Amino acid sequence: MTQTLTPPDTVDTQDYVARARSIAPIIDAEANGMEEGRAVSPAVVRALAEQELFWILVPREWGGGGQGIVESLKVIEELARADGSTGWAVMANAFSTGVAAGFLSDAGAREMFAGPDRGITAGMILPTGKGVRAEGGYRVTGNYGFASGSGHASWIGAGFVVHDDDGNPEMDGDQPVCRVAFVPRDKVEFRGGWDVMGMVATGSDDYTVTDVFVPEKHAMDTFSTTPVRDESVYHLGLLGIGVGGHGPVALGIAQRALEEIARIAATKARPGYPSVIGDSDMFRREFAVHDAALQAARRYVYDAHADAEAAARAGAISDEQRARLRQVTTWVQGVARDVVTFAYGWGGSASIRNPSVLGRCMRDISVGAQHMLVEPMTLVEAAGPILAGYANR
Repeated sequence: MTQTLTPPDTVDTQDYVARARSIAPIIDAEANGMEEGRAVSPAVVRALAEQELFWILVPREWGGGGQGIVESLKVIEELARADGSTGWAVMANAFSTGVAAGFLSDAGAREMFAGPDRGITAGMILPTGKGVRAEGGYRVTGNYGFASGSGHASWIGAGFVVHDDDGNPEMDGDQPVCRVAFVPRDKVEFRGGWDVMGMVATGSDDYTVTDVFVPEKHAMDTFSTTPVRDESVYHLGLLGIGVGGHGPVALGIAQRALEEIARIAATKARPGYPSVIGDSDMFRREFAVHDAALQAARRYVYDAHADAEAAARAGAISDEQRARLRQVTTWVQGVARDVVTFAYGWGGSASIRNPSVLGRCMRDISVGAQHMLVEPMTLVEAAGPILAGYANR
């Protein structure tokens, strides 16, 4: 039976992108200091909250943005254009918040997101911890890492395998039962550990949860494909929402790199060139090629997500459409890295002399492209359904 899903409320769609663009000067002014301080600054967090960008995927009836996936991706791209770490952190916050809103029980999600103190989530959802069933919920313990955006989050995700009283994992067939808990920030011990070359201000620290009681309403199935709410965006699933946000971060960083090198090339002279490098045929050809690659990648990112969400709204997303979401999100990392490398190479001393926007772009794209969700093997996994689509046409 075909299920008709609720479309996103597209009123003020462009307004959310405009909101992100409006605070770009604040982010840009804070970016170097944030990298030194290893966290998104209070001024930027305040601006993001004032523009309500943490809650773009929360239903409108709860006071959120109620946006679709494409509109939300465009917001992340705009923030990443201002600063890669900020785009990444908000992606982690807003998209995990969207997952929680769509997959937690109504009572739990309303408690976290519909009140006057709307929650912001962060943290690891993979089941690396242990949860023992207790009356009304679970007692969760585990060590976790990569808590991007946790410095300003109020709820921290903690994935776990459910265990019985004897310490044995509960099984669903031949698979362990896995859940994700959302734990109040004050019950989490943060251990630091984010000492890296790029994406420094994401504050992706390690943390520990020790024997914390989590009520059932604040837990959800790790691998659920059936959201609680009927908005079409949630039917993209945990992977469709959680993975997709990495694409626009890469797009935003690459866009900023092209903007920077275009400005530098207009005035920068180098030995062997008759005038500024921007007049060089070699530079102009390479710029045109890399700009075309970025434009094509951007369109594929947004087209693939628009197609998948439209299919969800109509009733079901095909295996090929889900595969293309994985394909494009991984593929765009390589495109963006090539674009940034081009700009960085032509920047010369402007790329290497700190502070340098191009230097930060290079560091950030290098780290972002290492994430396990955009590991090259995902292209191998995506190839099967895509090949089948070609063979069956």
